[in-house]
Amino acid sequence: MSLGDEDGYGSDSGRSNDGYSTLGGTRQTRTRLPDGQGGDGYGPRRPARNSRSLFTVIGVVVLLLAAIAFANMGGGGGGDGGDGAPGSEGKKAGSAPTAATGTKPVAGKNGSIPSGFAHDEQGAQSAAANYSVALVSADILKPTQRTQIVRQVFVAGRVDELETKFNQAYGKDFLDKVGLDESGKAAEGMTYVSRTAPVGTNVTQFADSSATVEVWCTGVFGTAGVGSTNPVSNDWFTMTLKLHWESNDWKVDSFSQKDGPAPVNTDRTASNADDIAKAVEEYGGFTYAR
Repeated sequence: MSLGDEDGYGSDSGRSNDGYSTLGGTRQTRTRLPDGQGGDGYGPRRPARNSRSLFTVIGVVVLLLAAIAFANMGGGGGGDGGDGAPGSEGKKAGSAPTAATGTKPVAGKNGSIPSGFAHDEQGAQSAAANYSVALVSADILKPTQRTQIVRQVFVAGRVDELETKFNQAYGKDFLDKVGLDESGKAAEGMTYVSRTAPVGTNVTQFADSSATVEVWCTGVFGTAGVGSTNPVSNDWFTMTLKLHWESNDWKVDSFSQKDGPAPVNTDRTASNADDIAKAVEEYGGFTYAR
């Protein structure tokens, strides 16, 4: 290799041991020795690509940190759990962030059911989740508690109609099938289980006075006890609730239910009836919120 070609200093002919070129016996130009050969005080030249590699690594780290920060901000979405501001008529929402917002979900309770939900999408989702739990609970099969649930959950104009429908749906024939008497109680030594756990919510329509919310749920249902013909099993289903803003709270105007989405069942050994009954008595429910 010619140092003149590399460094732009001219030819290296006549170079002395001290790193200087001598042309005609006169020192003229200082030239750099080849890499790996000392003697000029500079040492080996560092390849330029090392600096570029360092800047590349730094750039990747900066981009990674920026991505993490963006993800922690919920992808830039708003805190109302939807894609836009409340009042967006007919809006199809995307997936809501799962991180807690820190907003208190309800102002209080009406009996055992939360009430006083916020007048926004987050409040509608919280209301739908909590109402789903009440509408698929063991208490809905007990005539006295059923009346209270219907009057607390539904809009005033639908209470009488829906109370009649619930009484017909959960009449003697249905109660006999699940092993309950006319008051909704299990036989002695048996425990009826109906516990629902919301997994997620999705707002499919939102306006100032109405909302439609899908609630993906799982739960355990059946009768625990020796000789039960309706053993406790789990289920996955989705409830769709149409809500109306009434008396400063979200209330249910109508609802429907469909199966799934359901994951693959594992091969975990099922607990015995006593363990299930004990769990129902010892573990309380939650107030659900976005």
